[in-house]
Amino acid sequence: MQLKLVSVVSLVLLHFLSVGHGVGGDSQFIYNGFHGAQLDLDGMAVIESDGKLALTNVTSQLKGSAFHPAPLRFTDAATNGTAARSFSATFVFAIVTDYVTVGGNGLAFFVAPNKNLSAASPSQFLGLFNKQNNGNGTNHVFAVELDTILNPEFGDINSNHVGVDVNGLASVAAEPAGYYSDDDAGDFKNLTLISGDAMQLWVDYDGRSTVVSVTLAPLGMSRPIKPLISVVIDLSPVLSDTAYAGLSSSTGPFQTRHYVLGWSLALDGAAPPLDYANLPMPPRVGDDKGRSKGRDVILPVVAPILALAVAAGVFLLVWRRFRYAEVREDWELEFGPHRLAYKDLFRATSGFDSKHLLGVGGFGRVYKGVLPKSKTEVAVKVVVSHDNAKQGMKQFVAEVVSIGRVRHRNIVHLLGYCRRKGELLLVYEYMPNGSLDNWLCDQHAPPLSWPQRLRAIRGVASGLLYLHEDWEQVVVHRDIKASNVLLDGEMNARLGDFGLSKMYDRGSDPQTTHVVGTMGYLAPELASTRRVTPATDVFAFGSFVLEVACGRRPIEHGAADDNRLILADWVLERWHAGDVGATADPRLCGVYDAEEAAAVLRLGLVCSHPAPAARPSMRQVVQYLDGDEPIPEPAPTYRSFTMLAMMQNADGFDSYAASYLLSSPTSVGVSSVVSDR
Repeated sequence: MQLKLVSVVSLVLLHFLSVGHGVGGDSQFIYNGFHGAQLDLDGMAVIESDGKLALTNVTSQLKGSAFHPAPLRFTDAATNGTAARSFSATFVFAIVTDYVTVGGNGLAFFVAPNKNLSAASPSQFLGLFNKQNNGNGTNHVFAVELDTILNPEFGDINSNHVGVDVNGLASVAAEPAGYYSDDDAGDFKNLTLISGDAMQLWVDYDGRSTVVSVTLAPLGMSRPIKPLISVVIDLSPVLSDTAYAGLSSSTGPFQTRHYVLGWSLALDGAAPPLDYANLPMPPRVGDDKGRSKGRDVILPVVAPILALAVAAGVFLLVWRRFRYAEVREDWELEFGPHRLAYKDLFRATSGFDSKHLLGVGGFGRVYKGVLPKSKTEVAVKVVVSHDNAKQGMKQFVAEVVSIGRVRHRNIVHLLGYCRRKGELLLVYEYMPNGSLDNWLCDQHAPPLSWPQRLRAIRGVASGLLYLHEDWEQVVVHRDIKASNVLLDGEMNARLGDFGLSKMYDRGSDPQTTHVVGTMGYLAPELASTRRVTPATDVFAFGSFVLEVACGRRPIEHGAADDNRLILADWVLERWHAGDVGATADPRLCGVYDAEEAAAVLRLGLVCSHPAPAARPSMRQVVQYLDGDEPIPEPAPTYRSFTMLAMMQNADGFDSYAASYLLSSPTSVGVSSVVSDR
């Protein structure tokens, strides 16, 4: 009789664990789905009818959070509450966005001393902190973020990463989203957080070694042996004696839904494994609740076979139209073959699969692809644009098509464009060796030799001379930097990314525009004149030259503002001290022509002169590089930091640009790629 009673109790307990009621003592819990779960929900968070926990919906600039209702003792009683206990947590999530390439903002697992998040802000603060308390040691919050927006103010590494946070959103450690395979090669596999695919995250803290480990993998795959992040952090001063485990998310300007399908946690042991068979189905990208409810009513009435056939046909038709939907207007007929079909670009990139992702920038993502008909290798840049004004878009496309006629050995060929609602796709020829920036900054890449660097500088100068003086119109690039200089199969430099360029007829005056570009490369006169001219490109070229020669970005930041380094000022200071050789990239290991290096550094300083009239033209720059003309002496001082501060307060500076003026180098003025056309 006792044996039968024990069996019955075991079966009941197993049932509760499988349906996800959060069964567990004061040291663990598990939710296999959230049907009937007594979570404490706040903000937008709801439990949907199928058992999914939806932390957010498509409403912008709001937040949602969910807490396991009972507090947990995260400190060790044996140490009188002075040492944090080991713990382990895991949860399955999915992030669904209305755009292929952009999501906002992300979600986080966290441990907090209480359940009051009323003062927390949405958007980049993930519903956990606000501008005033972010980074405050009195927060006593530990979190692991799944971040889908690049926020320079927090030092984010990209817009698709996992980070470990303590009391704020400037991550203690962060890595791009992905996992390491368990085979002998141990290759890193990228994951796209906003793909809509269900994924599982494991968070472990070892109280003895004070090591936090974070592991990410697709749903259903066994846990990878090697964690994505492993970092030493003593959580003893962070975690309160009793605290609450929670999940939080928030939305920004982009329509995004954040779902959690299952969740478990344990103290002093491994988190209970989730029962995948009992988890709710992952959300599907493009689901429409209204249409689903309509089918629930109609299907029981209509004959099942006929209804299924009709539904399948309609779904296939809508799905195909939605997947390949484009925005086309009559005025685009004049641009003829420069308009490429979205269907071809979708197939060329295998549906914009993360495996084809080449990079992520301030204006969108770049994918490698092969056009199905011509078998041409291409790079497809997907730009999010909210400017649907007919005249502005028409002018932008006209300029894109015009630049597509540019032919020069040091300029990346722009093959064409495509338009979708909220997205603009620019198609370039593919450069197999990637961007010059990667070769300069990636410590895992072999260092570029001095001849290779000098050839890159000469190539970019030649391309700019063609754009400024030798083509049928004046083309001002507006975003010259190492990350926009690509290397072909023979390591020749090719200037690319004309998404911000402006052109005008020779002899005419350039029109005023919003200030867009990248901090550290923007000419100071833009703050007052807002006129882009070849001289503004020359300034950016000067910053680029110093960047290539020194292996450092134009603006670098230390732990405090007084540790900020303005590259031009630093090189000029060393120049007048007679120690300019100390500014050369240490990765060169002294293997370079000292006289050539000095000349190149002098050229970079001359081109970076704060007064546009004092800068040389690109024709003079080419003559300097060819040795046909002597390079002038650089100006005695730049006061670059002061000029940047003046630009920050100038009326001509775009408000978005001003907000990032003194942060890490980043593209500015990106609210719309065609807003200033």
